[in-house]
Amino acid sequence: MKRLIIGTAGHIDHGKTTLVKALTGRDTDRLKEEKQRGISIELGFAPFELPGGQHAAIVDVPGHERFIRHMLAGAFGIDMVLFTIAADEGVMPQTREHMDIIELLGVKKGIVVITKKDMVDEEWLLLMEEEIREYLAKGPLAEAPILSVSAVTGEGIPALLAEIERVAETVAEKSSFGYARLPIDRVFSISGFGTVVTGTLWSGEINVGDTLELMPVQKTVKIRTLQVHNEKVPTALAGQRVAVNLQGIELAEIKRGYLLASPGYLTPSHRVDARLRLLSDSPRTLRNFNRVRFHLGTDESLGRVFLLDRDELLPGEEGYVQIAMEKPIVAYKGDLFVLRYYSPVHTIGGGAIIDPTAPKQKRFREDVLEAMAIKEEGSLYDLLLRELQNSDFMPLSPEALAKATGSEAGAIAEALAQLVEDELIADITGRGDQYISRRGLQGILARIRTAIEAQQEKYPLRFAFPREELRSRYYSALNAKAFNHILRFMEEERQIVSRDTMVALPDGAPVVTAQTQARLDDIVRRLDNGDNRFAPPSSEELAAALALPEPELAELLNYLFEQGLIVKVAEKVWFSSAAVQEAKALLEKHFATEKELSMGAARDLLGSSRKYVLPLIEYLDRIRFTRRVGDVRMRYQ
Repeated sequence: MKRLIIGTAGHIDHGKTTLVKALTGRDTDRLKEEKQRGISIELGFAPFELPGGQHAAIVDVPGHERFIRHMLAGAFGIDMVLFTIAADEGVMPQTREHMDIIELLGVKKGIVVITKKDMVDEEWLLLMEEEIREYLAKGPLAEAPILSVSAVTGEGIPALLAEIERVAETVAEKSSFGYARLPIDRVFSISGFGTVVTGTLWSGEINVGDTLELMPVQKTVKIRTLQVHNEKVPTALAGQRVAVNLQGIELAEIKRGYLLASPGYLTPSHRVDARLRLLSDSPRTLRNFNRVRFHLGTDESLGRVFLLDRDELLPGEEGYVQIAMEKPIVAYKGDLFVLRYYSPVHTIGGGAIIDPTAPKQKRFREDVLEAMAIKEEGSLYDLLLRELQNSDFMPLSPEALAKATGSEAGAIAEALAQLVEDELIADITGRGDQYISRRGLQGILARIRTAIEAQQEKYPLRFAFPREELRSRYYSALNAKAFNHILRFMEEERQIVSRDTMVALPDGAPVVTAQTQARLDDIVRRLDNGDNRFAPPSSEELAAALALPEPELAELLNYLFEQGLIVKVAEKVWFSSAAVQEAKALLEKHFATEKELSMGAARDLLGSSRKYVLPLIEYLDRIRFTRRVGDVRMRYQ
């Protein structure tokens, strides 16, 4: 059965609460002060069962101008409105302000209820109906049915119930798929149960035992029990009034305006980008940096409006704005909001959130305005591409992209697949869990090429760059795993070549001049000098013999090492590769008849001193050719 939230709206003392009682049998005025003064101050709620069995909930809002903020807290999330106008008074100031709010919140389903018909004669009632129709002509309820009732005598109530049922059938039900979001409108404590909050579940579903995130304080809480229509339930769905008994939080830690959401789904922010429309009958204009009251859901925040494309917004005009809040708020792309002037307090306009976690924007910038237009009106394809291009070298997951574009993770799969097919983005893991723009990849490749070329200009023999040094020097914001995914993808596309811990370009090669080659050959010859190949010169001795500075010699030695011609067995101790292979062969022959090898035996086999044999044997231990057992070596098994 459809889930339905019905809200009341209208001027103070126009019979909203009395009407709700006539429809539901429940008095929504709970507070002693409300009883004494005969007006609603706080929000009231009542379960409501229509004649056909349809379950709904009625949110009764206060009509007094001093309590418009409470009215706004109740108006967000309603599916249809019972807009009340008293027959004896007609259209009044809060009638107009409530209608403005209904319009700004996009509520288009409703019934206009002329109350207190028992207090006027038939002729007056007809005049009032004509006046009300004229008033409604240009508003969101222009096509809404108008019914006259008396909540005191009951006249017209059956017809109103039938009309509510008819209009309810035309209301589109909120989807229960996706992330959960529940703005909190009441907080109280029940002895033996603890903290309880209530609200209208805007999206998704919540279940007993679920862990949710309390925003904007980002505190984890757990659902102990749930109630819908005063009955315990295991699950609550979007579009239902819900009472949530929370575990893990005290009453003093939570208040109206906070919000329960799926963990990791929302991010608190002090700035939002939005399209703002000023009401055509707004009593004043809005200038850049004006202070305002920002209403979203059950929350109210003070903030400043920055007009991004003009200096003043006139009544009836709309434009791109950034609103800087005085406290963190939590919003989602597409959320509707209402603005009220700071002082004197009255509703002046509203709009829709474009970027809920916006960076500080500069005014009158074409690129800023263009970006906001794409975020507001672009297709999902365009939005995803822009987010990935703006992320530069940072890969993004489908979850992060969904959050950034105000979409569900499942809804973006088709657009991502098309972007991959169009070669505008890349799936760097091949599993559909990390994406990066092709423009970002080109930037990374250009940086790698520049780094390798700059290095080789200084060191001609170096045609590869250490992978980890590339990451730490240029892409430290990327973890090693993500960076390796990017490099692997580039290698698969033959844009780079990996060599162990090094990265090279496919056409990369060392620059070896004739003079350099002669020096390289000389080094190998000196290290592999016949009978002395197991007593090679140290790097200091080589530098002296070749008349080379040690840094220049180090370049030559490293190159020979990379070419596999020499082996570094210890600091400043190099052997030719041929010498190492001969040593392994001699030791292999020894182990064919002997189980152990002492250091003395090793010196005799190699015909060299401990100075050279010990580092060589320790190197063989490291590569697991031999292993040390006490004071002897054994063949590694």
